[in-house]
Amino acid sequence: MTTSRNPTAAVGPISHADSELVITAEEAMRDAMHPSIFNHTMRTLHLAWHLPAQPPAPEQEAVAMAVLFHDAGTIDANNGEQRFEVEGADAAARFLERWTWTPERIRPVWEAIALHTSPGIAERFGPLARLLRTAVLIDLGRAEMPVPSTPVLDAKLRRYPRLDVDTVLPDRVVALALECDGALKAPPFSWPGALVAEHLHDRAKRREHA
Repeated sequence: MTTSRNPTAAVGPISHADSELVITAEEAMRDAMHPSIFNHTMRTLHLAWHLPAQPPAPEQEAVAMAVLFHDAGTIDANNGEQRFEVEGADAAARFLERWTWTPERIRPVWEAIALHTSPGIAERFGPLARLLRTAVLIDLGRAEMPVPSTPVLDAKLRRYPRLDVDTVLPDRVVALALECDGALKAPPFSWPGALVAEHLHDRAKRREHA
């Protein structure tokens, strides 16, 4: 598969009819994810395919895999001892190994997912990690679109309503972290760690005023 080296060219979406891998991954996420998080995932996917790709442009299937699995750590089956970003990255690696992807091909997907909540690091860890973080931030309303939208993109985004993802996603991350006693699930200074700390602080304040 060839990819554009033009830094102003978008990583155009591959046809689902041409990618059994993308179809299978999308169906797996649809079946296992909370609907709100799945919709966020699909909006992020369309945004990632719309955004300019800086050279060397990541291959299109790698973009799809990184986006589709970036919140896979919120799925019950992937709720291990590591923080949800790492669990999602590991889930993507296991999935791609079954599709005979080489470790070298899997590595940037793993890195993009594992780092997507790490500001200042993901942006400097290669084009795929940068693209994923940018698309996630845009969908969550924390970054501006660097290029104009289009009627086609707007129509695709409308197909996936937000369903209160700004509450559902952090609540899910906190719930999974509280199920595990290990410090690796929500380490200090990580996004999960900050969410859990805020949750515990708010719970303590409610108890004080009860």
